[in-house]
Amino acid sequence: MSANRAGEARIVQAVHGRHKRPADPAYQAGLAEELRQSYGRAGLIELYGRFATGDGVIDTLMRKAIWQAITRSCGTGLQVAGGAGFKHPETFDIGNGVFIGAQAYIQGRFDGRCKIGDNVWIGPMAYFDARDLVIEDSVGWGPGAKVLGSAHTALPLDVPIIRTDLEIKPVRICAEADIGTNATILPGVTIGKGAIVGAGAVVVSDVEPFSVAAGVPAKFIRWRSDNDPMTNMSREGRS
Repeated sequence: MSANRAGEARIVQAVHGRHKRPADPAYQAGLAEELRQSYGRAGLIELYGRFATGDGVIDTLMRKAIWQAITRSCGTGLQVAGGAGFKHPETFDIGNGVFIGAQAYIQGRFDGRCKIGDNVWIGPMAYFDARDLVIEDSVGWGPGAKVLGSAHTALPLDVPIIRTDLEIKPVRICAEADIGTNATILPGVTIGKGAIVGAGAVVVSDVEPFSVAAGVPAKFIRWRSDNDPMTNMSREGRS
């Protein structure tokens, strides 16, 4: 006689970052190097458009190879889902075992810096204003969550805001932090190690390590503890 579990919460093992990933096949690095030599930066961007949205094996392989060819550095085990896009990828450093979800977009700047650490999981439709952005190892990034790394000065008053200078401030997401769905991180903010940012939060100031912050604007809710279900979910990583 089986129990009816409909409607019950359940705990399952996370997948991402939990198991050792198999090494990339040998031809992968060769393909990336050949693409780099043959196409150059502009050609690679154009080529990426041909494979950006497909779900087939070739599309998946080419997206990965082009990211490896065009970024400043890129580790092994990269996964790039369909529709993921970029601007100024030559400023990106990407670690090992990174997942980039469908339709996520990383917007670098020609003189900027974007560093993504090992085993980072980026959800679908995430957006990064990656002009001075560091995401450390094992960060979980919820679907639709965003980073804003710059803002207009809005001065002088007699000039349309969109034409005023941009002020770029660094954004730091420290290791093992977890950013909730549709949260927004504003310029100059540092999210501490192991912190949790709640879904839909708008973070305007730094978040302390191993704390939980939520709301608009985000405020300290509590410290993480061993008995906190949110703590345990973050510790286990994302599936």
